[in-house]
Amino acid sequence: MQYAVEPLAKDLPFGVIVTDLDPADLADPALRRSLYDLWVDKGVIVFRGMPGEGGTQMALSRIFGSPEVHPLRDPSRTDSVPELSDIFFKPEDGDILRFADGERKGGYLPWHFDLVYLPRINHGGILRAVTKAPHGGETGFLDRIAIHDALPDRLKARIDGLYVTYLYDPWMEHQRYGRAPGMTQERLAVRAEATFHRMNLPPVAHPLVFVQPETGRRMLNFSPWYATGIEGIEQSQADTILEEITSYAQDERHAYFHRWDGDDMVLWDNWRMLHCATGVPADEARHMQRTTIHGDYGVGRIVKPAETAAA
Repeated sequence: MQYAVEPLAKDLPFGVIVTDLDPADLADPALRRSLYDLWVDKGVIVFRGMPGEGGTQMALSRIFGSPEVHPLRDPSRTDSVPELSDIFFKPEDGDILRFADGERKGGYLPWHFDLVYLPRINHGGILRAVTKAPHGGETGFLDRIAIHDALPDRLKARIDGLYVTYLYDPWMEHQRYGRAPGMTQERLAVRAEATFHRMNLPPVAHPLVFVQPETGRRMLNFSPWYATGIEGIEQSQADTILEEITSYAQDERHAYFHRWDGDDMVLWDNWRMLHCATGVPADEARHMQRTTIHGDYGVGRIVKPAETAAA
């Protein structure tokens, strides 16, 4: 073995930390196969002790698929590698949320999986911190296989075969399911609002249950952020089902929160994991970089207008 592996945290059913990995070995076919299999098995890999520059991040990403340009990337940017997306929070321009206790945060993201508002779901990504804020800024992960396992049998039977509808809306206070109580949005980043109007995305649908192709393990395929209802089910009944599901999907007793340190790079399986960003104080800056690993799990689709009206 050309690297060392240890559990991400005690008693978690997912995640590992990989150390002693030499970037010079990343072209080795056997190493690439073993890392890919480890990713499928564990869902999250923290790479620790590797040089954290963008070139290494890109080379590492290619082990798990082809890096692609994130759909929300600013198309006017020409100063960086297109497949390496910058995620900024700047006190002078960025989303600012105020919570019930009066705390103001920037760079906060609710529990979700990436690109759920599109019919094609990317397979994963690798994230690293370029500039860490002095306080906060953790990235959380929850395992949707474990979440499905925890559901009551009656709920598993009820949701099998159902499709959830999603719609892109960057205003987090519009979140229908699982929104933090008392949260209000003071400001939306200028770029986020421009992207919203530029993309003008239609609603999409994804199944509530997805089976991991390589292992046959079933997972709860639900993102609380961006969800709007269930196809073919009246809204109040859909709300009842999805609010109950959300209570399991956002149970943070089973979450891992990564505290960014040194040159850590974190890979996650977007077909399996939920993730969130806890945010930073509104007067502190943060800069992250991520890759987006191409993929299509093949079960999402655009919702036709007649289907939307029926739902």
